[in-house]
Amino acid sequence: MAAIAGVTVRTVRHYHQVGLLPEPARDGSGYRRYSAQAAVDLVRIRTLADTGVPLSRIGALLHAQPVEFAAAISDIDAALRARIDQLTEHRRRIAELAGGEELVLPPEMVAILNRLRDLGVSERTIRLERDWSILLRASDPEALPQWIHDRNVGFEDPEKMRLYLACDRAVDYDPHDSRVDRLIDDLETWEIEHEGNSSRPKNPTPIFTLILSESPAWRRILETLAHRAQRRRKALPDS
Repeated sequence: MAAIAGVTVRTVRHYHQVGLLPEPARDGSGYRRYSAQAAVDLVRIRTLADTGVPLSRIGALLHAQPVEFAAAISDIDAALRARIDQLTEHRRRIAELAGGEELVLPPEMVAILNRLRDLGVSERTIRLERDWSILLRASDPEALPQWIHDRNVGFEDPEKMRLYLACDRAVDYDPHDSRVDRLIDDLETWEIEHEGNSSRPKNPTPIFTLILSESPAWRRILETLAHRAQRRRKALPDS
């Protein structure tokens, strides 16, 4: 029977167990004798199953009248089309999620990350920027439009972009490398020139935590800049 229908013996036994194909009694020799109708039914079951018809629907279809069969097949076809549309949408989303950003970030923020990639920023720094963006969106969504605006404006500042790329390259430097010292001086000069113009989020701690965990050189850069900024504030005359 299995050979005639092009299925395995295990499949025939499964159809017996779920009630799709009656299991004949054994004869005096111990063999099960299947009728020609059983062979035809098995072929029809296999054909319907191969086309995606659920086993739970096949029993009702085996001996249905033509009108009933056509209506049932139409319903099954509609369900399959809906499933195909759903899977197509899932494939589209998976294709878009290659970098993981589109799942949780708006297009404007994803565009910023892609622009950084085009500038040659490392994926490690891109990941930090992405994680920071996710935290910002969740913790302070009202700051998001200003942050997006500031980042896009920053792309037009050649010196800021030069310093950004220099910081990206410094991630693996020894904290006391002379290049780190020069970078600290350059960053301080830029900060002094732009003090009062930055629209930083109210609570930037998460990105600093992420950065400090990534690089001892970055840790020294941030700590030194913070110390120098505090020293400058103390040196200002009382208002």
